[in-house]
Amino acid sequence: MRTGGQILVDQLKAHGTRQVFCVPGESYLAVLDALHGSGIETVICRQEGGAAYMAEASGKMTGRPGIVMVTRGPGATNASGGIHVAAQDSTPLIMFVGQVARDMKDREAFQELDYKAVFGSIAKWVVEIDRPDRIPELVSRAFHVATQGRPGPVVIALPEDMLTEKTEVADARAFAPVIMQPGADQMQELRRRLLAARRPLIIAGGSGWTAEGVADLARFSENFELPVAVSFRRQMLFPADHPNFAGDIGIGPNPKLLARVKAADLVVLIGGRLSEMPSQSYTLLDIPGDGERLIHIHPGAEELNKLYRAGLGILATPHAFAAAAAALPKPNAVAWAGEARTAHADYVAWSDTSGITTPGTLQMAGVMAHLKQAMPADTIFCNGAGNYATWVHRFWPFRSFASQLAPTSGTMGYGVPAAVAAKLLAPEREVVAFAGDGCFLMNGQEFATAMQYDLPIIVVVVDNGMYGTIRMHQEREYPGRVSATDLKNPDFAALARAYGGHGETVRTTAEFAPALARVRASGRPAILHCLIDPEAITPVRSLSDIRAASRRGGGA
Repeated sequence: MRTGGQILVDQLKAHGTRQVFCVPGESYLAVLDALHGSGIETVICRQEGGAAYMAEASGKMTGRPGIVMVTRGPGATNASGGIHVAAQDSTPLIMFVGQVARDMKDREAFQELDYKAVFGSIAKWVVEIDRPDRIPELVSRAFHVATQGRPGPVVIALPEDMLTEKTEVADARAFAPVIMQPGADQMQELRRRLLAARRPLIIAGGSGWTAEGVADLARFSENFELPVAVSFRRQMLFPADHPNFAGDIGIGPNPKLLARVKAADLVVLIGGRLSEMPSQSYTLLDIPGDGERLIHIHPGAEELNKLYRAGLGILATPHAFAAAAAALPKPNAVAWAGEARTAHADYVAWSDTSGITTPGTLQMAGVMAHLKQAMPADTIFCNGAGNYATWVHRFWPFRSFASQLAPTSGTMGYGVPAAVAAKLLAPEREVVAFAGDGCFLMNGQEFATAMQYDLPIIVVVVDNGMYGTIRMHQEREYPGRVSATDLKNPDFAALARAYGGHGETVRTTAEFAPALARVRASGRPAILHCLIDPEAITPVRSLSDIRAASRRGGGA
């Protein structure tokens, strides 16, 4: 006989869960008690949004469901941002949330929510467990739903009294998601279409990849001399120093890469959906057309032909497809020989920091140039949303799998919690979080979590005293009419020291390298407070440039 709380924790252990991210609540005290001495590390967070982002980052890095536990009502709604990220980023995640006692349901009891109504449009599946003997069944199903097909988030509500009720039930076996394998006939058809093309291109995206899958993709591209681009914030799917790497298709991409996509007579889209950002507002491929031009590989049947009518659709998990593609017979010659090298040369020129100058004494181009020299190739870079992220995406060469944690949903406040999760999972690797001043203060309190668990993450706060992306759009659409975008910020370096960490203030380019060296030598969680000129809004255009262009009617 076990309580519902004990049964739940035993299921997490059976499914291989090593960490749970949580903010404690009285609605699931029985689960917290069962976690005591269970062998599962319970990571105490400072706000449910941060906890959910940590769990999502864990899911991104491992391919296994990240686990977050929150209390009912405000706890659940605070965590909803992480559920949305997991949905749009196709990340496996399970959120366990407390619920009022079963005899109080539907009375609007204290902090009561209808979870199916609240999360039904975000999560892949929402369920409330009303009987403790069904916990093994439903938790097992949750692990499979979160990881099979197009991965995503699951929400499980736990009535408080159900968790203290005792029953006898067997544990479920460890989950084993079904891997979708491509058919042999489909792979032969893909090879036939490839060899009939003259300007083919691969675009890798989505989730469901592994380190082996990334290596197989590289071999496939080498065998067929194919240029490979990656989708928005999926740069870890192909090494930037590979001679076939063509760059990333995201916000403000290389114009030469966009031209290459438009000119391609065959696009092989692996794992991704080519949604708004990578498709440049759905303009790169015709909807629903393009037919023979598109081969789409995706693990979710519902995504194939959803937007883009593919000439060939292959239902397959990305890493399984990559393994099959790498095994295809190598052709003697291809019509596009040399195109991959040309595409890579375009990427190298685009990602070169030399010659890029922005207003102010602190040049972010210089910061990125030094990071490329100083930081290991497998450094994990994390960020939320904002113009500052352009510096990482364009100028840091991602070279290894599980080295990028960034939300394709464009949420702010993601970088610091993601860095905490990354350092817990990979303590031997360097972890750097980039955050704007607005972005940092949305979940910067999770720096306290880094301190509590002695996680020496490096947070680079790029401070321009405003919500920079919104200000950029504002100047383009309403030039000179600043509204709701100015910020008055604290001393972020002093804030780091107040938490017990290491803080450095950087005002000039020359100050960055020695500050970074001191940060790395400190062995403590650290903040590098980088004060940049508000005019330095993008690598190539200042706010004044954008404002002036808008007033002339030239747009941004």
